[in-house]
Amino acid sequence: LMDYMSATECPACHGKRLRPESLAVKVNGLSIADYTALPISQALEAAKKIQLNGREAIIAGRIVHEIVERLQFLNAVGLGYLSLDRSAATLSGGEGQRIRLATQIGSKLRGVLYVLDEPSIGLHHRDNGRLLAALEELRELGNTVRGVEHEEVTIRRADYVIDLGPGAGRHGGGLVAHGTPLEREQYKDSLTGAYISGRRRIEMVSERRQRDGAGI
Repeated sequence: LMDYMSATECPACHGKRLRPESLAVKVNGLSIADYTALPISQALEAAKKIQLNGREAIIAGRIVHEIVERLQFLNAVGLGYLSLDRSAATLSGGEGQRIRLATQIGSKLRGVLYVLDEPSIGLHHRDNGRLLAALEELRELGNTVRGVEHEEVTIRRADYVIDLGPGAGRHGGGLVAHGTPLEREQYKDSLTGAYISGRRRIEMVSERRQRDGAGI
């Protein structure tokens, strides 16, 4: 039946999916729909500004604390640009993985093995440090974190690295090197180690190709 269905904005709530009575309740001037429309980074700041006194703190103090803590986890793994009302179907694989990662950090579990497939993919370089700090936090809780990764900074921050290769696809599959990142740089057969150590590098081309006017 999905072939015959289409999304249409509700004329009563205008896509906010709540009754007028619920939308009329506001905290610091924001309804729940206004709040979830904020990017996570702004929602975190808005939650920190909520001031509760006396009976209010008894009723909602723990709730506000939980909201702030969970938003901090999401912001820490580089998802501060997402809004809470974002449809799950529109998330990339990397975004979904980092949301699950933030959930696990918040659960405070110990003795768990986490296997991550390129968690840095699609992440802006400036946010990579926050992601790695989140992974290290999982490790410090007493968990084991394993990741398939090609990003240089992530490799350098690892406790132990296993290098498979020497090439891709049918040219790979063998154990080329293993050890700490520094030890791995010394393996002569490791292409990744050679590039990270600086023994090999990808040179910048001296001249750029000229446009031929045939289009993009």
